[in-house]
Amino acid sequence: MRARAQVVIRDTQLALARDALADLVASVPGLPTRARLARKVEWLSERVQDLMRELLRLQWLPVPALQADVREKAVLYVGSYLARDAGQAADGAHRAQQAVEQAGGRFLHHAGGDDDADDVAALEAGLVAADLVICQTGCVSHDAYWRVHDHCKRTGKQCVLVDQPQAMHFVRKEALAAF
Repeated sequence: MRARAQVVIRDTQLALARDALADLVASVPGLPTRARLARKVEWLSERVQDLMRELLRLQWLPVPALQADVREKAVLYVGSYLARDAGQAADGAHRAQQAVEQAGGRFLHHAGGDDDADDVAALEAGLVAADLVICQTGCVSHDAYWRVHDHCKRTGKQCVLVDQPQAMHFVRKEALAAF
């Protein structure tokens, strides 16, 4: 008899708790959606943190595409050589030029603009002549970027995409000599 009474009390409390929860959910419109979105935001923030850690890790690794010998090879640098702010972009191009020339390679340059048909033809000629392409993506036009990307993909030519000028710090004589 006592066991039966305890079961009835427990079931009654459970039913009351369920009713209270249903009332609470009904009083806050969109609560299930908000809870689902909150879980999604938490998952996305964890994913962003993981990707940021991976990016930092990759920034400190040597670029495998530059592990080749550039002696007697042509390296095309596509991007601002004379930077508007005369700082980091120009420094990246100068470092690349010095490293390529010290390693015995030929340094080619194209600004990456889309001024006219002659500019496009010069870019195409540089791409054909180059054995390796370094493209500073933040300092070229969209058209030049896609031309470089498409050409390297079609021909299987090695291409290093650099998004920020300060990322050119990895270009050293030793890295290019080991290429």
